[in-house]
Amino acid sequence: MTHNAPLSSRSLRRLGPLAEPHQRVLTTAQLRAHGVTAAELSARCRPGGPWSQLLPHVYLLHPGPPTGEERLHGALRYAAREPAPGVPVQPTGRHAYRPPYPGAVLTGLAALALYGFTQTPAPADLECVDVLVPRQRRLRSTGYVRVLRTADLPTPATVGGLPVAPVPRALADAAAELRDGAAVRRLLTEAVRDGHCEPAAVVREFTNAKLLGLPQVRDAVGSLVAGGRAIAESRLYRMVREHGLPDPLWNVELRLPGGPRLGALDAYWPDQAVAVELDTRAPHGPAEGEADEESEWSRHARKREHLERLGITVVHLTPRKLRDAMEQQATVVRTALMAADDREPAAYVVVLPR
Repeated sequence: MTHNAPLSSRSLRRLGPLAEPHQRVLTTAQLRAHGVTAAELSARCRPGGPWSQLLPHVYLLHPGPPTGEERLHGALRYAAREPAPGVPVQPTGRHAYRPPYPGAVLTGLAALALYGFTQTPAPADLECVDVLVPRQRRLRSTGYVRVLRTADLPTPATVGGLPVAPVPRALADAAAELRDGAAVRRLLTEAVRDGHCEPAAVVREFTNAKLLGLPQVRDAVGSLVAGGRAIAESRLYRMVREHGLPDPLWNVELRLPGGPRLGALDAYWPDQAVAVELDTRAPHGPAEGEADEESEWSRHARKREHLERLGITVVHLTPRKLRDAMEQQATVVRTALMAADDREPAAYVVVLPR
């Protein structure tokens, strides 16, 4: 048999049309299940042949270089636990096969590229494709695939039929490999600006990964938190303006006459004694964790309880609520303002600029 010899008609018939990327990248076991013998496989993968070996035990079933999608499918074929023998490749069409790739999840720059980030190379241009696998797997990085073992394999999203780590986790895995602080900052900025995730989720993931001690990450996260608050404040201004709420006093601090400070607020309506506080809290150091987050939450809760004992209604808003349900949040604030006439007068407080 020459290296250009066609497969047997039986093998070709069992493989069917190779219209989709996942059908053009198969493992040795999958090819064997389709009736491709070792001799046929060896013949078609010789130099100049119509197939090539993409990774150990992973083959590209057409001549020429792989596309970006095929590289991603190849990485997952390599890293996934091998499915049970005899499982055929399903046909394309309305009920097209969506490869499960058990125990393998794309992360890092490859995942961010699939989410549509503009600050990442295209899949075809990625030097490395990062794949998460369970820590107990005995699997080595090879070729363009970088294997990242983890004790906590995330539940993936499905993007383009591929299992992809959530954005915060993909950002953390990308940042762990980047040495350029400006590149990390650009990724984090795009993540928040384009609504992929909130700053607090990013910082929480970076804290869990113990990345906040890296200078390039620490500086980028500091910019992210500041930028996230600025975006949330801008949405709060827009909510007041576009939904016809009366103008509040912006960014003020309250204190009792001659007494202690009561805390800072993002917006305050003194005639109605209604305040809005944005929750953009996030830990800021590598040593911070759940205990610090709980302590921070307790401080905010005590502040809110103190203000409410004085007759001040505090409306607690998050950046996500403002982004996803602005009209609903405007209704909450309007209801609090309208209910002021039915409440006992609030204690007198001094309002100072923050």
